Amino acid sequence: MKRASCLFCLCFLLLLFCSPVYRASAESSSSELVMEVESGRILYADNIDDQKPMASTTKILTAIIIIEDCDLSEVISIPKEAVGIEGSSVYLKEGEEYTVEELLYGLMLRSGNDCSVALALHHSGSVEAFANEMNERARRMGAEHSHFVNPNGLPNDDHYTTARDLATITCYALKNESFQRIVSTAYFKERNWQNKNKMLHLLSGADGVKTGYTQKAGRCLVSSATRNGMHLVCVVLNCHEMYEVSSKLLLDAFACFHRQCVYQNPSFEVDAEVAGKSVFVQGEECFYYPIRNEELPWLSVCVDLPERVRLPVKKGDCLGKVEIYLANQLIFSENLCSMKEVKKSYGDILKEVASDYTLH
Repeated sequence: MKRASCLFCLCFLLLLFCSPVYRASAESSSSELVMEVESGRILYADNIDDQKPMASTTKILTAIIIIEDCDLSEVISIPKEAVGIEGSSVYLKEGEEYTVEELLYGLMLRSGNDCSVALALHHSGSVEAFANEMNERARRMGAEHSHFVNPNGLPNDDHYTTARDLATITCYALKNESFQRIVSTAYFKERNWQNKNKMLHLLSGADGVKTGYTQKAGRCLVSSATRNGMHLVCVVLNCHEMYEVSSKLLLDAFACFHRQCVYQNPSFEVDAEVAGKSVFVQGEECFYYPIRNEELPWLSVCVDLPERVRLPVKKGDCLGKVEIYLANQLIFSENLCSMKEVKKSYGDILKEVASDYTLH
């Protein structure tokens, strides 16, 4: 028979579980979102599921696919198909040689549409095949309401995303060290490329990610910043004052939320069926979550363990589960596993037989 024990409940005054830290004008046609990178918690939302063109912020997905699949040190000879691409460019020439990594810097710092085509051709052989890969990878990342037809965001009615999807893709990408290093670079001296993203200079702690603009998409910006161990992503689509709005959203989020250690894999003792023996179990992860100081009262950590454990138990055997709730919403769960092997000896069996004989 199992028992469910709620170990503790950290109480704060709960205003709104997903209440916005800043509210845009109701007449605005922009989409705006702030998300914490590690947990994926949305700290601010406005029109985040509206499907919109996203211009060159498309290149976030292009970059992470290339980083994950390609050798960054490999040298590419620029094909003629990647020369003279419309829009922003680093002016690649046919036959020039660049490493994959250099083209990624051109892609993310200078928004080179020619770099995106060169990388897509290197990866998949054609822009169409690479776009298919983009759609498949986006779905795997959890971006279910987006569609891509090119690696750069040039206008196309079938090329769109949502603020939620774009933030999800970006949070995934920012967990990659190479991606993080590239998008946080203000100046790439090897090719004399300055990053177009002004957020790197405007906001303390800013460390990415990508600008975008077309007449159809308007001004778009995916920015990120880290303060006090909390890493946030801000997405604004079709936002004329994209730097000002993004700065406001990020500053308000940092002011209202802090990253708290909610759970730090404590160990628990469970009695074994053999008298005098017990099994120790533990989780594998520490769990941090962005929390408002005012949030109350439904942050709780609950543990489900059996009353007794049958032996033998191997190290790593799953014996229970821990679940963490905020405002009755499950935000984390993991299995509790035995920390070491506990055997059932011949003497233990004799004790059990003796005990059963005494009871009868």
